[in-house]
Amino acid sequence: MRITFSHAELPETARQFWETYASEQVFAMNGEMGVGKTTFVKALCSAKGVEDSTASPTFSIINEYRYTDARNREKLIYHLDLYRLKSLEEAIEAGVEDCLYHPDAICFVEWPDVVAPLLPQDTVYVYLSVTADQRRKLVAGSADPGEFTPSLQ
Repeated sequence: MRITFSHAELPETARQFWETYASEQVFAMNGEMGVGKTTFVKALCSAKGVEDSTASPTFSIINEYRYTDARNREKLIYHLDLYRLKSLEEAIEAGVEDCLYHPDAICFVEWPDVVAPLLPQDTVYVYLSVTADQRRKLVAGSADPGEFTPSLQ
């Protein structure tokens, strides 16, 4: 998936994202500080029907949200911000593995490099960047992260 969008287009972009990735569960969110990773995750949660207040898990490391799916079943979304973690061991102690491999939950991982060895094979790598006109460019795919080089154009 490749798309460029404005802040006003976030809800539609989130809808398109879920159309593309309807069955995937783990998303590695990449991009510079301040590019809008958390804002995009909030839009994705909103598109799923999360009613809880969503916020950056920078200090809590893991936030958990609930939504009801089309079959009226309660589902979980984990939003992880691993910016402050220094090692894989710290991530494991924080419970990251449980979130990544929860059989019935979606997991967004900001700053995923620290847990790269733990990421499931089918992780979707999401890259956000800022364009020259201050829009956001999203490049996403289920491939080796080295295959993606989002440009600022």
